[in-house]
Amino acid sequence: MTNPLRIMLADDHTLFREGIKIALASNPDIEVVGEASDGLEAITLARKTMPDIILMDISMPRCNGLQATMTISREMPHIKIVILTVSDQAQDLYEAIRAGATGYLLKDLQPKELFKAIEMIANGEVLLAGDVANKILDEFRHHPHPFTSDMELTDPLTEREYEVLGLVAKGLSNPEIADRLVISPNTVKNHLSNILSKLHLRNRIELTAYAIRKGFVKESR
Repeated sequence: MTNPLRIMLADDHTLFREGIKIALASNPDIEVVGEASDGLEAITLARKTMPDIILMDISMPRCNGLQATMTISREMPHIKIVILTVSDQAQDLYEAIRAGATGYLLKDLQPKELFKAIEMIANGEVLLAGDVANKILDEFRHHPHPFTSDMELTDPLTEREYEVLGLVAKGLSNPEIADRLVISPNTVKNHLSNILSKLHLRNRIELTAYAIRKGFVKESR
């Protein structure tokens, strides 16, 4: 029997936190290990409980969720942080990714969607709410952004790494890429790690931006 995923909640709205906690409690594979009502509490509680995943709001008093995400990601990089917010603004997403978030979801999602998102994040995926993802990809197609790499490659990507990069940019998950290329998910993870290192990028979203800007991914519309 595997241990349940340890989830921490950080949101200044008590009723929302309670609702999320009740929803999560219905899943035997999830354990809520703590609740914080602002960013400073979130940092302190993360240090104390060492959760697997934090569901983090952006707008909180004393220290907002983006600042807390940056601190936690720097000190405890093994903790995955999912921004759970009402904001669908591109700038908030950019800042969240820069801060180290591995997911960005809107608060209007259904419990089953939240469970699926948590499962994907736990398996190493980076996850964006659909509407936000579409908006960001539109931005990437037409405007450069600070976290997209324009550095010359001193260690060129291999042919296989270019294949993986293209599939990541098309939105495929690690298992889907593994099926498409007839390789194992662990091999996909290894390729992604090498690609990120070579491109001086940090996550799948930055990879998507890079691939689109460099023309590795053609627009479908």
